[in-house]
Formats: sequence, structure tokens, C-alpha cells
Amino acid sequence: MNLKGKKILVGVTGSIAAYKSALLVRLLIKVQAVVKVVMTDSAKEFITPLTLSVLSQNPVLSSFTDKDSETWNNHVDLGLWADAIVIAPATARTLSKCATGNCDDLLTAVYLSARCPVFFAPAMDVDMFHHPSTTRNISALAAFGNHFIAPEFGELASGLVGDGRLAEPETIVSELSAYFSQKSVAQYKRVLITAGPTLEPIDPVRFISNRSSGKMGYAIAEAFAAAGASVTLVTGPTHLKTTNRNITRLNVESAHEMFEVTKEHFQQHDLVIFAAAVADYRPAHVATQKIKKQGDELLLELTKTEDIAGTLAGKKRADQLTIGFALETEKEVEHAIGKLRRKNLDFIVLNSLNDPGAGFAHDTNKITVIDRDEKIHEFDLKPKEEVAQDILNIVLAKWSEA
Repeated sequence: MNLKGKKILVGVTGSIAAYKSALLVRLLIKVQAVVKVVMTDSAKEFITPLTLSVLSQNPVLSSFTDKDSETWNNHVDLGLWADAIVIAPATARTLSKCATGNCDDLLTAVYLSARCPVFFAPAMDVDMFHHPSTTRNISALAAFGNHFIAPEFGELASGLVGDGRLAEPETIVSELSAYFSQKSVAQYKRVLITAGPTLEPIDPVRFISNRSSGKMGYAIAEAFAAAGASVTLVTGPTHLKTTNRNITRLNVESAHEMFEVTKEHFQQHDLVIFAAAVADYRPAHVATQKIKKQGDELLLELTKTEDIAGTLAGKKRADQLTIGFALETEKEVEHAIGKLRRKNLDFIVLNSLNDPGAGFAHDTNKITVIDRDEKIHEFDLKPKEEVAQDILNIVLAKWSEA
């Protein structure tokens, strides 16, 4: 375990699963973490503050003021104190409040004040968990950079069977430990990521581009930055913004600009991920004035753009990792392996446009990762933030081997 001395704030909300928070706190103390507990008022209906106070060896807080001592429980100080916050159980109501910034109690105010990683462990009935509003709130919180510890499948308090059981306390502690292990591996690494589309001008008002939103590349950047890596993001035109201070963003437009900027920074990074959807061709001649409509046809002469991944990965150091992306519509694995070999990549991430919910513009993705030994790792359709975590975990495992 990597939790010795880590300051963990446990948030407990009003779910029947709140009884498990006692064991969670006990396990955290057992691995020598420092624990403070913040409860919502509704959580007190399921477990007493006294129980959690004895187990955590700290007073349990639930309001902004302590009426007996007339002291102020400063939510900002609590948010800055913690190395990690884990809200377990996290009810549908709490997820909604955190997703929308509705901080009407101490716990949600601490969440909004936190600068540390926050882990949500949902617990609710199966239909509540799968309701579109809950799914939307989870997606929003994941997009903010929060982490989720998935509920388990089983019999629920309602008598129904399905997803919604709070993850076992041992699982939650293991997830926290894994996070801090990842951070120790990644925190000294430098990661270069390309993302988004490129824009190839035809004239001052028209251009050639593609449907890439940049969401996948940005999610990967956020995942590596949250794990402690120093990230340089070379991005084509997109409306997306970065949130982590470990990310340095470099804006470009054309494939040529992306090539030049990526080439400039390539050698200084331990890992390079080519996630951008770079245009394969650009107009051979760019008109200096707007092209007027004349006749029934307009013929454009196109010329190839630079092969950014192929050119740079061919010059990589022995200790440098490179990851490419392949978006295919037929013979997906065959074509992806060909690209992996041809461009001298260590991994290739395959997307298929034949998979519903994958590819451009979606908030979800379904990937297959293939390594140099042609070992295939297949993943289910999931939010792009979770896909980014899968890619992060593969790289962390590779770094750990080294």
C-alpha cells in the first residue's frame, strides 16, 4: 500500500451503504493514512458520527459551525488539507450537487474547494444508477477530472439485482493505493500529446479539415497530468479547454505547423502520443483572395502533408515510448498492425467507425490497443475520460516494467 501518511478526507452521504464507511475508515487507518470524515445530515440517519470519530481518531464534521464550541469548520482549509477525497457512498443527489456546483452543505463546499484528486464511489438502486440524469452527472464529473470507483453488481436494498452496490471498502482502498502508485511512476515523466484536427486553407475563408473534436486527446492529456506527469499538448483548432496546471498547451492550425512544433519538442519527452487527426492532404496552392464561384466545377490540386508520427517515431530514442491512433472502417486490426510496424510505434490505439458510439465527436469511445508484440488489449465502450485512464494504465505498466 502507498497510503502511509496520506491525508484522506472521507465524505459520507445518506445511503444505506453508509455502514460500509466504518470499515473503509478502519482500513485506511490500518494502512497508516490520516483520516478526517465529513458527513451530510442525511448520512447520520444510517451511521453515527461517534462511530466514525472513534475509528478515524478525529472529530467528524457535518456543518460549517460547531454550535458547542462556536468554532468555524473552514471548508477551504479542509479542501486544501487533503491529499485525496473519497466520497463513499456517493448518492445520486450528491453526484448531482457536485456536478452542478450546488454546495449547500459542508461536504459539497469542501469538494468545490479541493485541489486534490476526488474519488466518487456511487451507491444507489440500479434504475437510479442507469438513469440518464445520473449518467450525465457522472460524465460531467469525470470531465472535470474526478475519478470513479464503479459500483458492483448484486442484490440491492430494494430487492432488485443489478449495478449499484457500493464497491467493497477493500476495493476502494486498493483504488486509492493504485492512484498514488501511478502518480509516483508518472510524476517525473514528460509527455507530448497531439490532439484535435488540422485546418488546411484553400483561400482566406475556406479550408479542408475533418470531424475530430479533440476530446480524446484532451482526455489523455488530463489523465497523464492528474497522474503527475508534465504534459505538453500540441492542439489543432478546438473549443476545448484544459484544466490541469501540469498541461502546457501549444495551439497550431495546419499539419505543417503541428509537425514543426511537435518536432521541436519531440526529443525532450519520455512519451509521445500522436492522437491528432492530421489531414492527409493540403491544397497545393492557397489563393490569396477568396475564390469566386465560376462555372460548375472547381478542381483543387492536393499534395501530401507531413507524416508526423512516421517521421518522428522513426527517430525516437531507445528509452522513448510512442503511441499512435488508427481510425479504420475495414480490416481494422490488420491495417492497425501495419501502421504500428510502418511508423515504428510502441502501441497503436485502434478505433473502428463500425462501432456505435466510437470515433469522432462522441463523448464515448471503444478502443483496441495493440503493442509491438502484437498483443491485443480490447476495451468496452466507455466515456473518453475512462478510455484515457485505460491508456494511462497501459503506459504506467510499461514504465513500471522498465
